[in-house]
Amino acid sequence: MKLLRYGPPGQEKPGLLGLDGKIRDLSGTIRDLDGDALSPGSLDRLRRLDPASLPLVSGSPRLGPCVGHISKVVAIGLNYRLHAQEAGMAIPKEPIFFLKATSSICGPNDDVMIPKGSEKTDYEVEFGIVIGTKASYIAVHDAPKHIAGYCLVNDVSEREFQMASGGRTATPPI
Repeated sequence: MKLLRYGPPGQEKPGLLGLDGKIRDLSGTIRDLDGDALSPGSLDRLRRLDPASLPLVSGSPRLGPCVGHISKVVAIGLNYRLHAQEAGMAIPKEPIFFLKATSSICGPNDDVMIPKGSEKTDYEVEFGIVIGTKASYIAVHDAPKHIAGYCLVNDVSEREFQMASGGRTATPPI
């Protein structure tokens, strides 16, 4: 099941991509792809829908961020050996967690805001995990129970601000 959000920025609606490659409108079924809509029970209900029974979305609308009303983006730095080597940094013994501003989230074809004075803008494609239930201090073997889905993420950082200039913000304010 491929879920998405479509429409103008800030006015996205939930949708489902059918096997025929066409977008079907889910706004009569769920308010948005966020919160309760990403719970296991809600996702099970969506899986049981017949896509052909949903209204067809006409044209080629803009695709928005895949999830709405995101509370936080947790990222892991230096998450592969080559990245640490390229940065001239030691391979970490434990994961390096950091947060990205939710204002940096955009749709897959939207313009990316580059900070004024950017000198070393860097980008990577990352594998994103969408957490669908509230969770803290869970056992490793229980982690999959909290995953609602997966997505690709364009991770953009300004390395000059991040590394060489004393850790100024790496994500541009919007």
